[in-house]
Amino acid sequence: MFLLEALKKRLDQTVFAPNIISIEDFIQDVAGVRSVDSVELLFEFYNVYLSVTPVEIQQDFELFANWGKTLIQDFNEIDRYLLKPSHVFSYLKDIEVLKRWDLQPSETTVLIDKHLEFWSRLPEYYDTFYHHLKNKGIGYQGLIYREAVENLQYFSEALGNKKLIFAGFNALNQAEEKIIQQLLFNDQAKIYWDIDAVFLSDGHHDAGLFIRRFKKEWKQFANQPFEWISSEFGKEKNIQIIGTPKTIGQAKIAGRVIEGIQANGESLDKTALVLGEENLLIPALYALPNSVESLNITMGYSSKNNPAQILISKLFRLHANAVQRSETSYTFYYKEVLDILTHPLVEPYNNASDVIRKINQNNITFLSQKKFLELSQEPSELFLLLFGRWEGDVLSVLNRLSAIILKIKSFLGDNSEEEKVAKAFLYSIFKTINKLINYQEKYNRIDSVAMLQTIYKQIIDLAEVSFEGEPLSGLQIMGVLESRVLDFDNVIITSMNEGVFPAGKSMNSFIPYDVKRELGLPTYKEKDAIYCYHFYHLLMRAKNIYLLYNTESEGLDAGEKSRFITQLEIEKQPKHTITHQIYNAYLPDKAYEPIVVPKSDRVMERLKEIATDKGFSPSGLTSYIRNPMQFYNQRVLRISEVEEVEENIALNTLGTIIHGALEELYKPFLNQFLSVDNINEMLSKANGEVEKQFREVYKEGEIKKGKNLLAFEVAKRNVFNFLNEEKKLIDQGDVVKVLALEISLERILEDARLPYPVKIAGNVDRIEQRNGKIRIIDYKTGKVELRSVQLKDWNGLISDIKNDKIIQLLCYAFMYEEQKNGMELEAGIVSFKNMRAGFLPFGIKEDKNADVVISAEVLKAFKTEVVSLINEILDAEIHFEEKV
Repeated sequence: MFLLEALKKRLDQTVFAPNIISIEDFIQDVAGVRSVDSVELLFEFYNVYLSVTPVEIQQDFELFANWGKTLIQDFNEIDRYLLKPSHVFSYLKDIEVLKRWDLQPSETTVLIDKHLEFWSRLPEYYDTFYHHLKNKGIGYQGLIYREAVENLQYFSEALGNKKLIFAGFNALNQAEEKIIQQLLFNDQAKIYWDIDAVFLSDGHHDAGLFIRRFKKEWKQFANQPFEWISSEFGKEKNIQIIGTPKTIGQAKIAGRVIEGIQANGESLDKTALVLGEENLLIPALYALPNSVESLNITMGYSSKNNPAQILISKLFRLHANAVQRSETSYTFYYKEVLDILTHPLVEPYNNASDVIRKINQNNITFLSQKKFLELSQEPSELFLLLFGRWEGDVLSVLNRLSAIILKIKSFLGDNSEEEKVAKAFLYSIFKTINKLINYQEKYNRIDSVAMLQTIYKQIIDLAEVSFEGEPLSGLQIMGVLESRVLDFDNVIITSMNEGVFPAGKSMNSFIPYDVKRELGLPTYKEKDAIYCYHFYHLLMRAKNIYLLYNTESEGLDAGEKSRFITQLEIEKQPKHTITHQIYNAYLPDKAYEPIVVPKSDRVMERLKEIATDKGFSPSGLTSYIRNPMQFYNQRVLRISEVEEVEENIALNTLGTIIHGALEELYKPFLNQFLSVDNINEMLSKANGEVEKQFREVYKEGEIKKGKNLLAFEVAKRNVFNFLNEEKKLIDQGDVVKVLALEISLERILEDARLPYPVKIAGNVDRIEQRNGKIRIIDYKTGKVELRSVQLKDWNGLISDIKNDKIIQLLCYAFMYEEQKNGMELEAGIVSFKNMRAGFLPFGIKEDKNADVVISAEVLKAFKTEVVSLINEILDAEIHFEEKV
């Protein structure tokens, strides 16, 4: 398109445009062989593999695919560079044999023999595969190149007087060199390079590595001009090298640079943002200034982040992990169900929120398909497609996935950009699924859903999303390869780090590095040189260049500064202006400011409502001491915790279960003196009651295995230990009458120091009469020590959260004081994790002895402290301030 635009500007009349094709299409025309994608090649190769490999050593497709892909790549390289296959494979086999030169034949193992046999079979695999594909008229790139060279004479004769022009090339493989040289020799072609004199004349500069060799070795250039050498790179250039931490920082700076270009009155038509990493696309788009009116994205967006692909992957995981209870029933894991129900392509089109609420409320960890469909009441067609049972037949699974994508597509319109993008995402995956359907119908090699999932993972990389745009106007956003042979005035390149730009030393091949060097095959050295050419070509005609890199040396996207930046600095041209800057994110003087909420009139009204109507509970008062913002959120704003499935029983749930079980066991014996027989009766019912409470509190949560089974046993053991301790004390002479269980208490606190009477209200676990005293008991499932309930000094009681249990017990005593009927009153804690300590009473510690009786004087002193705390809560001048 850019070439046609350039031609148009040179013409003053209407003419037919020349036929412009890529080198791959041209080679296919010469060879008369059609190219096929890598997955189809893999299936074809597997058919060939089975036909020539003895049955006893054949591998299934899944194992074969792991090495088959690499071997096809090596076949491809051997053919593109016109090497003799038998020579290469015998070389490789000899290397493997040499590795074991010191082993006698009797010392080899079955594994070694099989390994050497594999290398000896490579020539047969190659020959059979090559002829199999050739007979079908299809092939991989290398085969097509080799056939093109074989067919070149016929093509040249058929070409006649037509002229071919090769333009914009850099690295050529052996087959391309041979074809182009022959056509040049026949005077049927011309070739135009695009190289700068700086790179061509410097014998060590990688940007000119290939073209220097062609200029020197091609005989045509002895009597024909070498076209063309430019002198653009040495002209004035403003090069800014900018380092910043992390990927997002680079996106932000790129947006700021583009904003600066526009501020200078320049159009963005000749500006390119070249992304070294494709996953930077979305952050870069978000970082663009609003003033960018048009842009063109000429790079594929990876399928890894495609929401449609993520949905399909989650469906595979859901159904692969589903437990088959019977021939007709499946059980799903709730997290995998919620993953799909909350997916942005699913949630808007199903009654998902209602089903999610029911799963959370009922604490369902595993749910059968039948139960699931009951929860959804009237399941939609999409719902049934997503969660209906997957049969073992691979084709039916693929057709179901295709139907899911089509169903989601039917909900989308064409009104918004978001819907158009969603359709593009869906379409890319739809094509991939349909490819798999075609492959399965043709080859029938995928024999299980597990294998289908593996192959899906292998081919999903082919499902790149292509975006539509206007190539000739606005900002151009592209990858490194898409920038080839194009020129821009302003160039911004991101991710200029080693391992990214250029890429690292990856060797996905069976051919070792030294063998590649020996045979003339490309290694990472040549790949780096190709990257180098792309980089310097981008800079060649540009006026303003911005090179961004990540300064972090550790982390996932870290790495040192690219060698290309260092090379630019060391080999600086006289007219180049190079500046180096490091940008760091703005860090405020204080990393975190505690939240402060002033007490508005509405807040004061709500506080009065709490104080006079519902009442301050002991836990409410201690939550204020712990963190006033917690009190504000929970009590004033009434924000409760989000209801979620409790997969493993939480401590508070375990406490609720133990409380509930003890309440039910003691209920029949309220207001009567307990005997050992009564406790024995409770012990006989304890296990059943604990299980009943589990079912009521934990609802449909799993309690028969894992951590929950352990928690279930802990709950039973705690109740058992508590009852045995009770039995032992009664046996020793304690006279016990339980007066109340899980009772709500309240009392109005009237005091001249308060602005108005305030209600104190809360729930008490147990009130009993023991040995002539009233005892208030609070159960704790956690571990509590005696020192936690003993008070040394009233000062600091309401300022230290360590005193929370003391405040709780004294609140209970204050609320019950008027009902004690002249009896002495004590309050304390029973800690299930410290059962040996028994009842832990509140006491004021003086010397070694603590007075455990809560007298009127104690409550008076406590009332003074509580009044002070409540006054602080009700004071309009004291803001709610977060404790950090």
